[in-house]
Amino acid sequence: MEVSDRQGHEPTTVTAMLFLFLAQTPAASPAAPGSGLLSMLPFVFLIVIMYYVMIRPQMRRQKEAAKLVSALKTGDQVVTSSGIHGLITNVKDTTVIVKVADNVKIEMEKTAVTNVVKTNP
Repeated sequence: MEVSDRQGHEPTTVTAMLFLFLAQTPAASPAAPGSGLLSMLPFVFLIVIMYYVMIRPQMRRQKEAAKLVSALKTGDQVVTSSGIHGLITNVKDTTVIVKVADNVKIEMEKTAVTNVVKTNP
């Protein structure tokens, strides 16, 4: 009987201790004016760093790739994204025909060309 009495009173003792603990904590101080802006500063700084490290270089690579694709012409020695080396024999609107061996021509998207090795003047 004594054991059940202790168990019945334990939660109230813990609750009373919790209230005493919370009563001793200092009250929260009011926020200083402009502190919201200062708390946002690290996030703004992080976004700026991400822009210069990730987004800007990717945009530059995309511009260079678009410039390369628009400058493709017949007679260019090219390398494709899959590693095929060949000579451009015909340029169409969105595709190019690349000669990879004697009597072997492949038609592929212009965007598959990643590098121009040698241009034909």
